[in-house]
Amino acid sequence: MQVRMATERDGASAAIRPPSVVDGVYDRIYHQLMSLDVAPGSRIPIDTIAREFGVSQTPVREALSRLEREGLVRKEHLIGYSAAPQLTRKQFDDLYTFRLLLEPEGSRLATRNLTPESLQALESVAADMDGGEAPLDRRTRYSRFARADAHFHDEILRIAGNEVIRTTLYNQHVHLHIFRLMFNSRVTQEALEEHEELLAAFRAGDADAAAKAMANHIERSRDRLLAAFE
Repeated sequence: MQVRMATERDGASAAIRPPSVVDGVYDRIYHQLMSLDVAPGSRIPIDTIAREFGVSQTPVREALSRLEREGLVRKEHLIGYSAAPQLTRKQFDDLYTFRLLLEPEGSRLATRNLTPESLQALESVAADMDGGEAPLDRRTRYSRFARADAHFHDEILRIAGNEVIRTTLYNQHVHLHIFRLMFNSRVTQEALEEHEELLAAFRAGDADAAAKAMANHIERSRDRLLAAFE
């Protein structure tokens, strides 16, 4: 009995450790990609990353597989992984046209479906974007903001209840790609202010105001990031 219990504990411990290692590797590569420390289109050799991080190749492969699903890396047969290329101006314009068609209506639907509990959850997600005092590294903070921003917009569409809109936008990985375009604190600060305008419309239960606030947010986001193509 004692041997079996020890084995079960060992097995549980082994089951816990690998995901934490994978998460750590994932976070480090994610921040490097979002801050452009790993240049768009550049190769990501698994063995080099494993040596640099002091881990085996297995968690690196698992982390890269997750990042591939998010569209941040690509895998090619006989070549391996590389950072996803940067958006072209045409892709950028198409994404924002796409967003303006769907997200304002998603915000309108979300307003009608809001409950006190779902509004509180949305407020909590929005609060995560501020990040408080940590982390101190601005690039890490910026990349975390991108993740939180994606979560905020996805939560609105979850509340909206239209899974076609939600899944379609999610599969484009819009927020992760646009935040790779430019590292600028203005991008995050102004986005926070626009999110607050959106939340105010949600709190008031004003569906038209929510749709208008979302359209304004998307248009201003587009205008801020156009400088990346100049």
